[in-house]
Amino acid sequence: NMLGYGRYDQPEGTWSDDSSLSLCTMESLIKGHDIEAMGKNFCKWLFDGHWTSTGFVFDAGITTFIALDKIRSGAASAHESGCTHEDDNGNGALMRMLPVALYFRNEGIESLLQRVHELSAITHAHPRAKIGSGIFALLVRELLSGVDKNIAYRNAVSQSLEYYSPRPEFKPELPHFIRIFSTDIAGLPLDRVRSSGYLVDTLEASIWCLLNHSCTKDIVLAAVNLGLDTDTTGMVAGSLGGLYYGLDGVPQRWLHSLSRKAEIDELIDRFVNVVERKCS
Repeated sequence: NMLGYGRYDQPEGTWSDDSSLSLCTMESLIKGHDIEAMGKNFCKWLFDGHWTSTGFVFDAGITTFIALDKIRSGAASAHESGCTHEDDNGNGALMRMLPVALYFRNEGIESLLQRVHELSAITHAHPRAKIGSGIFALLVRELLSGVDKNIAYRNAVSQSLEYYSPRPEFKPELPHFIRIFSTDIAGLPLDRVRSSGYLVDTLEASIWCLLNHSCTKDIVLAAVNLGLDTDTTGMVAGSLGGLYYGLDGVPQRWLHSLSRKAEIDELIDRFVNVVERKCS
């Protein structure tokens, strides 16, 4: 069930950095695709509490903090702020990619992935982080087409390999995604599914939850009950589950407990209207 007062001692209906950054991403894209504006909006979240549920930030990833501090201090623009070390492959970009994938969904694969990569790179600029966000965006695109989720997964894998394999920047990183590319991830036993802050673990766990459960509620519960980085795995898996199954079956108490729900609904309505106009 949904419970409050866990690790960060927050009440039921509180959201974390994952939702805040997704809401900031939506708000920025409503005004158009502007990397610098999006970077500044992220800074408003981290340093001013913008789009938080309680008025303050109680959790933020180290890579995200370092990158956004560069923007705030003027040390780098949002085009150059992303961290590029191998240790900078947490899930802090993956968590906010759903609005990006929706906004650019009608563009060709090359254009879609270019947008995903450059918006990931505001904070996470390592090629592995870009690939993880790219695989997710392609899976979102396939799920939106209405095909079976297993077919959507295989199509996203095929498109990812076709795009990333010939490119020297990305090819050396592909072995890190071998369990995803095998298209057999659904068959992994529970004790081999990891749910850490590492982006590959988060992406694997989210796809596993999607493929092994048959409603959004069960997908979210499975993701959270994997433990460790529960908010991000819940966010990414819930994104995929919501796209495929919708909100039917999600307890109304969960939805109505959300802090600032009316404001969230209003922002989503504006975002949907912009995306519909853009993609019509």
